[in-house]
Amino acid sequence: MNIYIASDHAGWELKTSIVEFLKKWDGVVLTDLGTNTPESVNYTDYAHQLCSNLKSGFGILICGSGNGMCMAANKWPDVRAALCWDTDIVRLARAHNNANVLCLPARFISTKNAIDMVSAFMETEFEGGRHVQRVEGIKLN
Repeated sequence: MNIYIASDHAGWELKTSIVEFLKKWDGVVLTDLGTNTPESVNYTDYAHQLCSNLKSGFGILICGSGNGMCMAANKWPDVRAALCWDTDIVRLARAHNNANVLCLPARFISTKNAIDMVSAFMETEFEGGRHVQRVEGIKLN
């Protein structure tokens, strides 16, 4: 499973913890796209870099509120980025919306909560069925 991860300066510390967690996950091919310091950066640069690399697998984007990363990511075709703050929201985003990018609000969640959400994101399958038509309806034609 390919996992791409990126953050801005506000998400850097949380990203570092998630990277360490994912390195221990069997079958994960992890690509860390930065940032690699707590120095101020533009979140959009990292969101767009992740989305341009996302051909298969999943993405994880982290910034202070999660909103900026999510907004930037959702500009990309075939990216369904979900801003999540607990595992119930994560499971619904995967199961009902086929989310392929998890956006996390570093300033509002604990490391344990974030790791639980990453696990839920990776373990939850898209249900398909009635949700396929709805997910297809997200696209602008």
